[in-house]
Amino acid sequence: MHPAAAPETSPAVPQARTDVPLAPLTTLRVGGPARRLVEARTEAELVAAVRAADAAAEPLLLLAGGSNVLVADAGFDGTVVRVATRGVQVLDQDLCGGAIVTAAAGEPWDGLVALAVARGFVGLEALSGIPGTVGATPVQNVGAYGQEVAQTIATVRVYDRVDARVRTLAAADLAFGYRTSLLKRTRTALAGTHPESRHVVLDVTFQLKPGTLSAPVTYPELARELGVDVGGRVPLTEVRAAVLRLRARKGMVLDADDPDTWSAGSFFTNPVLPAADAGLLPADAPRYPAGEGMVKTSAAWLIDRAGFARGHGLPGPAALSTKHTLALTNRGGAGSGDLLALAREVAAGVEERFGVRLVNEPVLVGCSL
Repeated sequence: MHPAAAPETSPAVPQARTDVPLAPLTTLRVGGPARRLVEARTEAELVAAVRAADAAAEPLLLLAGGSNVLVADAGFDGTVVRVATRGVQVLDQDLCGGAIVTAAAGEPWDGLVALAVARGFVGLEALSGIPGTVGATPVQNVGAYGQEVAQTIATVRVYDRVDARVRTLAAADLAFGYRTSLLKRTRTALAGTHPESRHVVLDVTFQLKPGTLSAPVTYPELARELGVDVGGRVPLTEVRAAVLRLRARKGMVLDADDPDTWSAGSFFTNPVLPAADAGLLPADAPRYPAGEGMVKTSAAWLIDRAGFARGHGLPGPAALSTKHTLALTNRGGAGSGDLLALAREVAAGVEERFGVRLVNEPVLVGCSL
């Protein structure tokens, strides 16, 4: 799983399929066809497929779990590489060093969290139930219920498309921020193609502490669900079960029979505002410290107070979830235009009411707000 560098002679690129609908490969169930789609099941195939697309000056889209993307109805006029790599390696160390866990980019994220909880590794338990794959987590600095992956990531191995080589980036190199990282911010234009991500995640290594009790529970909603004070610690299995319950109540655990889960999760990030701007919000608006001179507020609160209740837009084809105002859902038959129209309506309403511009969290492919 850990080659020192990309092979000098790349293996053959897996055979491509043409005109493949992308909607079935995304949790929003939206997206037109990919001109070419290649499925990479090994790291060597992944690197080879990316190299081949770059050599041909092809627009490139990496797709794995499809849980954080909205693809235009027109599809993608280029090469889609579906990341289907697998493999988890666990290295138990002493009580001081903890456990080193390395997972391939295509590994399902919640499976890794379940493994960590079962093995008694602390630090991922509050991230239970998040759809998608391991490789996406450092890009977005995925977080929930008081935890984020930046707290436990040790290194990320990537294929650097500019230098055409495999590199290992330490956590300190990744410049993690709220739902962002160096991997998300660093783009490139190769051979005249449109700007795309420079780094292709190959695997992620986490350093986790051993133990039976969770990290301190810092998120008030989770603490209430567990019946403990903020800062308390409980068994790992209890945190995982509580988070799965909370997420299920919000429609944030995928369910093929529940259209409230046919979404990309939270469609908007929580706004981070200068303290002076946050001071202009109503007195009861949520406020959380977000670094020197900055305050984070709740996008869900803003949406609700701007007049967009759960289920706004029903019967659809696009509507807010009936369980959580942050999720834009496909009620069946929605296209990208339907979801974007709803997103624009909500964002405009919040901006008009509060002067705050909401920012989309999912990656928009071939479309924009």
